[in-house]
Amino acid sequence: MASAVAAAIQRLLPKHLPPSLSSRPGNLYEVLSRYPNDGVGRRVHQTRWGTKMIEGCYWEVTRTKLKLEGKHGKAWGVLIWRGKKVSEREERIRGALKYNWAEGESKAHTGPYVPPASSRSSA
Repeated sequence: MASAVAAAIQRLLPKHLPPSLSSRPGNLYEVLSRYPNDGVGRRVHQTRWGTKMIEGCYWEVTRTKLKLEGKHGKAWGVLIWRGKKVSEREERIRGALKYNWAEGESKAHTGPYVPPASSRSSA
């Protein structure tokens, strides 16, 4: 009986979660829109940095202006590259729509992106 209920719930749920509820990488604005205050104070990195074996790099977000439910906008921050602050003043974060982004610092990895266990479907 419980498995029938779980199957019915799975059919009712959308196949793709909205960007604000997903834990997968997305464009910068989708990632920032998941957090309070539109991600100000969060650390974010481009997922491609990990595949290029670049570690300890991230943007610390200082200001955002999101629009279209977090799919577009503008974001500013300070770049930390391999543990060292690149600029003292905030600057516009480029590549926000062009690349995939994730929260936290970049870590070197060789395989494809694997979402956290909590966001994987059991299908």
